[in-house]
Amino acid sequence: DCPGTGSAQAGRAAACQGCPNQKLCAAGAAGPDPAEAAALRERLRCVKHVVLVLSGKGGVGKSTFSALLAHGLAADESKQVALLDIDICGPSIPKMMGLEGEQVHQSGSGWSPVYVEENLSVMSVGFLLSSPDDAVIWRGPKKNGLIKQFLRDVDWGEIDYLIIDTPPGTSDEHLSIVQYLGASHVDGAVIITTPQEVSLQDVRKEINFCHKVKLPIIGVVENMSGFICPKCKNESQIFPPTTGGAEKMCQNLNVSLLGKVPLDPQIGKSCDKGQSFLSEAPESPATSSYRNIIQRIQEYCDLQHTQEEKII
Repeated sequence: DCPGTGSAQAGRAAACQGCPNQKLCAAGAAGPDPAEAAALRERLRCVKHVVLVLSGKGGVGKSTFSALLAHGLAADESKQVALLDIDICGPSIPKMMGLEGEQVHQSGSGWSPVYVEENLSVMSVGFLLSSPDDAVIWRGPKKNGLIKQFLRDVDWGEIDYLIIDTPPGTSDEHLSIVQYLGASHVDGAVIITTPQEVSLQDVRKEINFCHKVKLPIIGVVENMSGFICPKCKNESQIFPPTTGGAEKMCQNLNVSLLGKVPLDPQIGKSCDKGQSFLSEAPESPATSSYRNIIQRIQEYCDLQHTQEEKII
């Protein structure tokens, strides 16, 4: 467990053994550079809400949820929404958003994100690759450098919601994004899981990570929560919640359960086509679940904003 660069144990704790930054941390030189922090703060000054989508487990639907969260928020045409994909080695957001083959353009004010709609923009390493099949074979420092560039050099403009899709785990990319966003403001994290214990094991680690780095948790979403047959309407448990699923875990860890999303084959089809499942299948029980969860996230962010205004 990394004690954090600002901790008195930085570089000295048992967890620091073998870390390439151990000497820097021990010397007190690994914290954010003040000039760099100021540049990040200035770039993100016009971003009202920042929401991270996390999970310790791969394949639970983080990118799908991130894409649909962005689509759902952008359904309100008065809101400007941006989706940042920091899954450097597995960037699936361009495909899901129907933006494969698009490229990033440089302007005088920085990189220009790629737009799905007038009020929905996207940035991903996928736009920087010559082919969707190219492998990104980078060590941590290079990945961290690109994440910093995405935050510092992209001309996001006035944004109501910045959604950040992350890779699975609790390592380089996660530590970097939390450190860089420390120069600004982050509303919190939405943590995605599936019902079975093999997924919950890793998600508990992600919740522990959030507590350690003081990242607020908006709540947990249980994805693939049963399958409702479109013909007979009976529900089957494809991933049985043998230990009580996300609901029991949230009760034990005192974390909010934002909702459960059932499986729907149309979700995968819509993602492959780069379309919004919410508009393609408006009557699906999964769409209803997504909309309720998105509304709860909006309410959380609005409450955070109101509390900040009172403090100011």
